[in-house]
Amino acid sequence: MVSPDCCKNPRPTRALVVFESMFGNTAAIAEAIAAGLTTAMETTITDVPSATSDLDDVDLLVVGAPTHAFGLSRPQTRDDAGRRGARAEAARSHGVREWIGTIDRRSLNTTTVATFDTRICRPRLPGSAARAASRRLRRLGAPVVPPMSFWVTDTAGPLVAGEFDRARHWGEELAAAHISTKR
Repeated sequence: MVSPDCCKNPRPTRALVVFESMFGNTAAIAEAIAAGLTTAMETTITDVPSATSDLDDVDLLVVGAPTHAFGLSRPQTRDDAGRRGARAEAARSHGVREWIGTIDRRSLNTTTVATFDTRICRPRLPGSAARAASRRLRRLGAPVVPPMSFWVTDTAGPLVAGEFDRARHWGEELAAAHISTKR
């Protein structure tokens, strides 16, 4: 006897974390968020150069980037980061800004999106890569949750104490909120 469709095991909920990182701080935050997400869903983490633009099987997309010149990095700001000691391959590659431009708008219709950034912890310093990415993804039709910022002490870091744990907790909250809205 064949089971009716309602009794078949549904596919697991899937999250994809895509990040751009010059000095390793955004990568560390992405890893912490992914660790939090894995408490409730199948999670894949990848840097931007390796990321797919096919999001058909992704239920929750989390996108992160460092804040450069008050927003998302550009080739010029990545070159500048390279001169300041960023990993050479990161400084030469394309970033979140360019990757978002490759996403098929149709694959975002059912994918919830969260964005995050790393920023220097200075009062009243404007700009956020997370807000810029969130706006771009919302324009593509994605349902977007409020962006989140994580703090570094200086351009090259390190992360402010406690940010890794805060990122993991945010990942857990994202997973729990996503699961509860899909029931």
